[in-house]
Amino acid sequence: MSEQVSKVEKKRISILGCGWLGFPLAKRLLGNGITSQVKGSTTSEHKLDQFAGVGIDGYLLPLNPEAGLDASISGSFFDSDIIVISVPPRMSQNVPGNYAAQMRMVAEAIRKSPAGEVVFVSSTGVYRDLSQTAVERDVQLPEHSAQPEMVEAENAIAALRPERMVTILRLSGLLGYNRIPGKYVKGQKDMATGDIPVNYIHLDDAVGIIQAMIQQGILNETFNITAPFHPTRSEVYVDSCAQFGWEAPTFCIPEQRLPFKLISGDKFSKYYRYEFRYPDPLQFHYQLEDV
Repeated sequence: MSEQVSKVEKKRISILGCGWLGFPLAKRLLGNGITSQVKGSTTSEHKLDQFAGVGIDGYLLPLNPEAGLDASISGSFFDSDIIVISVPPRMSQNVPGNYAAQMRMVAEAIRKSPAGEVVFVSSTGVYRDLSQTAVERDVQLPEHSAQPEMVEAENAIAALRPERMVTILRLSGLLGYNRIPGKYVKGQKDMATGDIPVNYIHLDDAVGIIQAMIQQGILNETFNITAPFHPTRSEVYVDSCAQFGWEAPTFCIPEQRLPFKLISGDKFSKYYRYEFRYPDPLQFHYQLEDV
């Protein structure tokens, strides 16, 4: 058995937000022999049977800052060695300040728990479109960001340092399976964004990277997580439409090139060993059925 596997053998892992990313991550962690227990939270009661069917210990855990966490449930859920937070801001129902308040509440629950390692899933949407390559140090404060509340949430979780090891993962656009870029733009006319480079990550790689980080060791760092190649939107849209026989969008040339960002994943590659399954968004695997 490798040293990396033995370091996390029998770890208990709780995934807050066991949804489109969290659920396949939970199944992967259960299947690789490095955990003794995987817990998953949801706000949808009907998902609990789905969790139980694959061996995930399910928890119905709404994140309502006004009401607070149900201590009888949250105490058990956060009683783990590693906490993965995968709660997208859209779950906050777009109430200003609610997402950051949710994460402050979660941070307080972690402080009361035995968890020593935390992974917080954020987004490269925090970077402004400045027509340049974006690296992690570019955004550290809300006022530097295109999504100030996301950075507030990051900082609420990062404040658990140094007592806990906290990794912030800024994921590029999460695609794959039934999340197909062409599906959202098929048939559109005269799109002006065709020559803008994409920043995407396939679901399988997002899951694989989080697993690799758990196995190789959580660090007190922030990492961009993005596929290494960045084709243009027109290339990705046309290619993915062609795969499913959809009408491709058409593109126009704007008078001035629209602002963009190119996400750098160099820092992650420096710290971790990981071979991308889908390094090029033009080779992403899609399917019409849900995963």
